[in-house]
Amino acid sequence: MKPALYLALLPLIIFSPARAQEYEHGTALLCDTQRQVERYVELFNGKEQSAINTVNAEEQNPTACVFESVTFVRGPKLGTARNKESAFQIVRVLVVGIETPSGLRSTRPSAYFSAFKVLEYDV
Repeated sequence: MKPALYLALLPLIIFSPARAQEYEHGTALLCDTQRQVERYVELFNGKEQSAINTVNAEEQNPTACVFESVTFVRGPKLGTARNKESAFQIVRVLVVGIETPSGLRSTRPSAYFSAFKVLEYDV
């Protein structure tokens, strides 16, 4: 590229708006792997804990999937998983805070996989 073109593009880089991360707070499904989230969605029939218990039993890990009250940032969308009744977007999340009995506490950022229900319309 020519130096003049670099100079013309420089203000676009320097003055482009910074995008703030949007933090969310609430009870979220947190699983160690994307496959565990997909399995959770397969099993989900309106009873979260039942689906989590089954996934954890299959994984032989009592904390493979949990529901926790956390503060997190949504990362990339990895796909969509469906069961008979619902569709869920599978997303990588970065947990930055956790709810404790004494209030919200920041934590070392940790990455997990989660699912968020989406509305689908027949066309």
